[in-house]
Amino acid sequence: MKKNPAQHHQQDSQEKHDIRPGQSIELLKELHILTRDGKMNQDSRRKLKQVYHLYQFIEPLLQSLEKDHANISLVDHGAGKSYLGFILYDLFFKAGQTQTNAHIYGIETRDELVQKSAELAQRLDFPGMSFLNLSVAESINSDQLPDRIDIVTALHACDTATDDAIEFALKKKARFMVLVPCCQAEVASELRKNKSDSVRNNPLSEMWRHPIHTREFGSQITNVLRCLQLEAHGYQVRVTELVGWEHSMKNELIIAEYKGLPAKRPAERLAEVLKTTGLDSMQRRFFVTPPASSPAGHKK
Repeated sequence: MKKNPAQHHQQDSQEKHDIRPGQSIELLKELHILTRDGKMNQDSRRKLKQVYHLYQFIEPLLQSLEKDHANISLVDHGAGKSYLGFILYDLFFKAGQTQTNAHIYGIETRDELVQKSAELAQRLDFPGMSFLNLSVAESINSDQLPDRIDIVTALHACDTATDDAIEFALKKKARFMVLVPCCQAEVASELRKNKSDSVRNNPLSEMWRHPIHTREFGSQITNVLRCLQLEAHGYQVRVTELVGWEHSMKNELIIAEYKGLPAKRPAERLAEVLKTTGLDSMQRRFFVTPPASSPAGHKK
């Protein structure tokens, strides 16, 4: 059944309303969020809504950095097709690309996605975007990235890749981290393995006695440990929910800002939690060592 002109107008108005002012229509077509004739299906609308929702959290961080210095650097781990990177660049970075050396680096292990993103950035004339075929762990010591990075994002970086992204951000003395953790299995595996008396005598170990609880508690405690680790490095941490990500099992958003806050108490708490849950073996994963120096341009 064909739509009448009024329905077409209504749909066009809806799609215009969904797209932020200043957003390149050509970019959205290249990302296959819009069809060639400028239409948007339900799946694309949801995807764009999710990226825009994240953008609302990230934009104020970029504005804060911009007050300090113009050459902002952002690394997006597990970039995939780089929807977030391209939309961030288009809406925020592009306007100043002739005046600054601001840069977005997309880190991705699938070479075909890295190549496609690099070709798209060139086609769109986005010179401040680079894409590297690296795992998050490899990026920590890669000489293809600068010594300092302002903001690190890791969205649904699977399992330990989120922790690698945190280690990367700590090494690069990032001022901000934006993390959406995904499918954590490492801690749950350790909980299953550990049968020590210290845990058996802990009544709270009932929280992970049954396999389904082990998985859920493992996921929960992983993010608690991550937040304590960040606080132990002087970061202020905010944990919130990603609205509009209801179809995803993982909709927790962790935003950390380096403030040089007192680190002793969270470091002690982190050690206590590891001990009482029998996760002492995870100390390397959730390491606590004070940064050698404050991140560049950071104010305590």
